Amino acid sequence: MPKMKTHRGAAKRFKVTGKGKFMKNKAFKSHKLGKKTAKRKRHLRKAEVVSAADAKRIRKMLPYA
Repeated sequence: MPKMKTHRGAAKRFKVTGKGKFMKNKAFKSHKLGKKTAKRKRHLRKAEVVSAADAKRIRKMLPYA
């Protein structure tokens, strides 16, 4: 059977933790930052764990992660 291809877009957006969960950066942090509060921007900084439902789909896109 041939090798499976990694979805390159997904590979750039998701990182795998030591326990095998996927981490992603939060959205809405790229522009129009003047109207967002400092607290809101601060909370957008940290990466977060992907939901279980999305993790199933990401696992198919990243077969070797």
